[in-house]
Amino acid sequence: MLDWQDVDTVMLDMDGTLLDLHYDNHFWLTHLPQRYAQTHGLNLQEAEEQLVKQIDSRRGTLEWYCLNFWSRELQLDIPAVLREIEDRIALRPQTQAFLEALRQMEKHVLLVTNAHPDGLAHKLEITGIDRWMDGIISSHELNHAKESTHFWSALREYVEFEPDRTLFVDDNEHVLAAARDYGIGHLVCIRQPDSRGPLRDITDFPAIHHFEEILAL
Repeated sequence: MLDWQDVDTVMLDMDGTLLDLHYDNHFWLTHLPQRYAQTHGLNLQEAEEQLVKQIDSRRGTLEWYCLNFWSRELQLDIPAVLREIEDRIALRPQTQAFLEALRQMEKHVLLVTNAHPDGLAHKLEITGIDRWMDGIISSHELNHAKESTHFWSALREYVEFEPDRTLFVDDNEHVLAAARDYGIGHLVCIRQPDSRGPLRDITDFPAIHHFEEILAL
């Protein structure tokens, strides 16, 4: 159980934490390979193999999250292709109630995401979650992905917070490890970031399925 008296600042990831990761997974694993194959005259298996090789080589870096980079690399208008399936963008269960509860408790709530500014703006346009935020920070503004400890020191120069009185919720264990190494005091991992994916066994961090597990909703 989390003692909310020990928390002043709440930092929240977006994709897989507040929003259903199904949209992103479907795009990168299903929709993009189809569009890439059509554009470059490949069969689907060839397209999937080429994309996996290119994408995995950048995993955990800022480029991995950069829509401009992938537009150039893949010779596709990635933001436009993302909009083709925007009907799949959705809040995870209890997200709105959780954000409203944080506002009632007068916590300082920050959206801290690796999402590229173009993708971020698109999702905020669809979901409106920015209305509950006191600040929104994309790692692209700080030139480091959240997986890097450099991100966290840069973040503290960008916005005021006390690490030991901060709760950070994310679905990425590598990101949470970097936050732990920096000294963030309260860490929580999401067990099922993709509503159509499995419940994951998280061993290194406290983990929840829904927000009611850390807040009475």
